[in-house]
Amino acid sequence: MTLRRPALRRLRATPQQLLYHHNHTIPDLAAYAQLLALESRWPRAEADALEAEAPPFSDLRELLAALDDRLRAEEAAPSDSERFIAEQATRAQFAHIAGQFAVDGLVESQSHLGILPRLPRRARMAVMRVLIDEFGCGNEAREHAGLYARLMVELGLSTDPFEHAAHACEETLAYVNLFHWLASRAPTPDYFLGAYAYFESSVLYGFRCYAAACERLGIEAGQYYTEHLHIDSFHSRDMIAALRAWDHEHGADLAKVWAGVELTRATVARATEAAVLAARTASAEEARTEAST
Repeated sequence: MTLRRPALRRLRATPQQLLYHHNHTIPDLAAYAQLLALESRWPRAEADALEAEAPPFSDLRELLAALDDRLRAEEAAPSDSERFIAEQATRAQFAHIAGQFAVDGLVESQSHLGILPRLPRRARMAVMRVLIDEFGCGNEAREHAGLYARLMVELGLSTDPFEHAAHACEETLAYVNLFHWLASRAPTPDYFLGAYAYFESSVLYGFRCYAAACERLGIEAGQYYTEHLHIDSFHSRDMIAALRAWDHEHGADLAKVWAGVELTRATVARATEAAVLAARTASAEEARTEAST
């Protein structure tokens, strides 16, 4: 998929917009140098800091136990933004939030493909099982990006991800830019495997607020969220299997794996907070405009 010229002209050329642009085009030498320079400031710098702060895990089993503790704690304490989405967001606010995440949802998992040639056979097959599901097992009607497109249509929004990129928050653009780096340019696959193990497990509770909002608001195209709540229990197990296979064949760098977990956790949280704030700000501005007319 190439970046459409009208969408390109509307981009403000912020760091995350530039990364999104480069990640969806074939860059020349100068553009690739700019991409690497941008990624050195983020996410590489944050990943390096998190790696330096990682606990001294003795083995992968200890890391997975810590990951399970982290997931259980998050599930037990939804954020204020998640509660807002589930219980309070209006249809217009929900549409704004869904539009923010369209930069990812409309191209879902395409950013992950770069990891496949970097993995040995058993780890690659485990990740591939997840990706096959993401792409609907070859069934166009079940592809996750297609499910998101149907959600966009019902909400009256564009199905062109680059239209959304021109208006997306830096934090929601980072949400998808991160996985391009993890899959294709992070120094080792350890970061990606930790990140994806966390993500596929956290979706099992992280998407509940979106599914609840769709039910509350009468949005029929909520299958995008309910499908994840079903299938990601299998994906979580597959990604743990991928980590174990990688550790068995290569010896996982546990600090890098944990950095991937923490980097993804922080990026998702920042994106959710920013999307909700943008939706609430937009609705407040609309209310003020209506009051003044």
